[in-house]
Amino acid sequence: MKSIGARLTLFYALATTTTAALLFFAGYVLLERQLMRGLDQLITSEFSQLQVRLGPDYATLTPAVLDERIHQTADAAPALFFINVDEPRSGMVFFSRNLNHRTIPDIPGTHLYNANMRGIGDVRVEEFILSPFDVTIATPMQQVRATMRSYIEICAGLLLLMLLLSAAIGLGMSRIVLRPLNFIRETAKRISSDNLGERIPMPQHQDELADLTRLLNQMFDRLEYSFNQIKRFAADASHELKTPLSLIRLHAEKLLDDKALSGASMDALVVQLEELARLNQIIDEMLFLSRADAQAIQLNLIKKDPADFIKNFAQDAQVLAEHEGERHFKLVLEGDGSAAYEERWLRQVWLNLLTNALNASPEGGLITMHSRLGHGSWLVVFEDEGPGLPEDQLEQIFNRFTQFGSNEHRARGSGLGLAIARSIVALHGGEIFARNRKDRSGLSVTIMLPEMRAFEVSETKTERRHHHLR
Repeated sequence: MKSIGARLTLFYALATTTTAALLFFAGYVLLERQLMRGLDQLITSEFSQLQVRLGPDYATLTPAVLDERIHQTADAAPALFFINVDEPRSGMVFFSRNLNHRTIPDIPGTHLYNANMRGIGDVRVEEFILSPFDVTIATPMQQVRATMRSYIEICAGLLLLMLLLSAAIGLGMSRIVLRPLNFIRETAKRISSDNLGERIPMPQHQDELADLTRLLNQMFDRLEYSFNQIKRFAADASHELKTPLSLIRLHAEKLLDDKALSGASMDALVVQLEELARLNQIIDEMLFLSRADAQAIQLNLIKKDPADFIKNFAQDAQVLAEHEGERHFKLVLEGDGSAAYEERWLRQVWLNLLTNALNASPEGGLITMHSRLGHGSWLVVFEDEGPGLPEDQLEQIFNRFTQFGSNEHRARGSGLGLAIARSIVALHGGEIFARNRKDRSGLSVTIMLPEMRAFEVSETKTERRHHHLR
């Protein structure tokens, strides 16, 4: 069970039910012992009455008189008692009429025991010495057995009721106990880059929850401080790096107008300007990734049909493909519906993927863009006709500063394009992955974004949860 509340409920129900079961078992033993003690006292009382009936001169009585007096006692309660009188030298001298000349079972060396008699059932038996006679008195145990069966049935019903009640009580208690933890969890989930100043309210009681809240708030204080330091460093680094780079570029561009420079010097200046542009691009990309990691980028997701957006991009992609060594671009558009996205960011992802595909494809190669909307998702797939990648590199290409392929391709790229693409797709609530094509050589990169209907359901649940917390 993943839920602590469910485990607490189960443990509480099992603990209370097990405790009740043990108490019922102890009650069973004590009740049975008490009932058996009552039977023993009843048998002893019957023997006392028999003793009184026989009188002090019982040893001198004739067998007929002795038999008559015993019958007077035995016949007074024939359903309750069975009596045998045995004289060790002459054998059995008396049977109560309800025995029909049957002998009560005897266990040598034991004077108080349980036995089973044919046609009667379980009986409680006790032997008494009335010299020169041995008197054996038995009483039926049906009432005791019936009482114990009723006790078991009642206890079983009570245990079932106890299990249900304890489960309900445990569920209520777990909710009450976990309510502060749920509140702490929901508050912690709301704390993000845009509201790092929010803190979990301290409980009224100074207990373990208060200690946990204090530790979490201290952790959020450290995170807020570190986050602010990172943002400040990123802003300072951006300003301090870009300003001198801009000055260097301006001076280099001025030198290009100097007609006295040799051809080699002019070529060196052009290379410098290209590298400066590339360095500016890397700085911008790194700043974007740092903001994305800090969740400081807020997207303006708009519900719309992406068909026109895709077709406009396809026109630009066709021009870029023809410019890059007469390569070709093909669009395959399937399905209809709406999706939630922000055009400028998604266009950036597609441009990064298109650039990689153009660099990997041979001259005259075909780059295909598949767009399929439906079945709860929007799939966009870019396929090229390049050499592909080994299986162990398919996931690594989304890491920062990771480049595979020719040296020319590596020189033109920064190694951050696919990392940026993954961050933008993640901000849209989607995922991106690569695999080698099965129909021919080449790489296939798939972007999976949630369809509008699924996105609306997710947003509605989030809004309801936040409204409930407020």
